[in-house]
Amino acid sequence: MQILVNIIVLAATYSLIGCGYVLVYRSSRVLNLAHGEVMTLGGYFLFSLAVTGWPVLSTIAAGGLSLLFGLLLYFGLMRLMTGESVIAAVLVTIALGILLQGVMTLVWTAQTFYPVDAIGGKGVSLSLPGGAKLSLYRLLTVISAVVVYVALFLCFKFTRWGLRMRAVGENPLLGSQRGIRLHAYYALSWGLAAFTGGLAGIFQALDHGLDPGLSMLGLKAFPVVLVGGLDSLAGVLVGALVVTLAEVAAIQWISPQASEVAPFMVLLLMLLIRPWGIFGTKEELDRV
Repeated sequence: MQILVNIIVLAATYSLIGCGYVLVYRSSRVLNLAHGEVMTLGGYFLFSLAVTGWPVLSTIAAGGLSLLFGLLLYFGLMRLMTGESVIAAVLVTIALGILLQGVMTLVWTAQTFYPVDAIGGKGVSLSLPGGAKLSLYRLLTVISAVVVYVALFLCFKFTRWGLRMRAVGENPLLGSQRGIRLHAYYALSWGLAAFTGGLAGIFQALDHGLDPGLSMLGLKAFPVVLVGGLDSLAGVLVGALVVTLAEVAAIQWISPQASEVAPFMVLLLMLLIRPWGIFGTKEELDRV
């Protein structure tokens, strides 16, 4: 039972992180390789706000700051890449990731922090049937992933801004001719991506601690997106489950160290069989 709980929690974490990759790629066709660092910033925002002594408000405010940072990131940097080649934009995100990593180290040092202590929280552990244990923050990770995906699926299908975001991603020229403000929706996708990634960073920091190395979790989530399909939110859920099962199997039957490479082994296998991912669009491969 504990193994099943671990699979669900890890898959939920990967889903939250992978969601950001897909949102940005679907709208602007840019692969944001700084997403792991943006995710880690969410944890540092929480740590910095923890001095207020209001755990719930600090968590909400940290999520809001992540959303704001994503919006500023687009308007201050990525908007300048409009009209440039996709490769140039991707290289900018790589440079951005290196810059953010350096800034986090300079501002907060490389020390490991424990925001759960700073906000005065307790390591509450829930007992489940079968003797399984689930921490409060892992439960919140799963709940957040469910809420985020349900909200996104409903909004993309039934709301005006959701339909416009889809239109911008599928045909930006036609969208602009129909009066859609492209940059507003590009910025919204970057903001939502930073917000969902920030949530993952916040709960990871509360559950495991916080240091600049947390950004590596964003890199491990990258195969999830490619396995599921770069342009598919549903694919992220399936890809997260596939990669998580591979990691858990590697831990159980090989060694804990093997779990670090398991996601990339799955990715290599998928690239050989179906390069555009399980639910990805075949034509999208030419845009990467």
